Amino acid sequence: MKLMDEQSGVALREFQAEDRDALVNLANNANIANNLGDGFPHPYSIEAADKFIKDAQESSPTTRFCIEKNGVYVGNIGLHPNVDIYRKNAEVGYFIGEPYWGQGIASQAVKMMVDYGFQVLKMHRIEAGVFDYNIASKKVLENAGFEFEGTAKQSVFKNGSFHDEFKYAILDPSKESINT
Repeated sequence: MKLMDEQSGVALREFQAEDRDALVNLANNANIANNLGDGFPHPYSIEAADKFIKDAQESSPTTRFCIEKNGVYVGNIGLHPNVDIYRKNAEVGYFIGEPYWGQGIASQAVKMMVDYGFQVLKMHRIEAGVFDYNIASKKVLENAGFEFEGTAKQSVFKNGSFHDEFKYAILDPSKESINT
């Protein structure tokens, strides 16, 4: 499966084993790890990449994709569906390799993933949390149509310090009623 935006050159595609080295090259970066949960390892090893790719390939339906810009692997994006009474919600997570920052790639990838979440996965709400110091990620979400919903004060403990988390969400605009 490949989702493509011809105008921007951004595509989302399923992971292949051949993506391992490129994934390690981009992900093994403290500037990336500092903006993600502690489940994202640093340093980022070949073993971590192999496990991630295997897990992504085994998920059905596909919820994790490579991000490409003009055919070049530049990052990852995924939707993580919630469970129980939150089963129509998902959390979006993403990273773009540092050499590709500031090019609008993440905003376009998030828009595409949101469309996929609403149309294919039938989600009603997609949400994201951003560490208070990650101003670029706030802009990504805002550019992708997410609305700021509030601040979870000192809810994140990262690198030995507490940080606020900014909460964002977007609702499926095609739903006529929240009770469907």
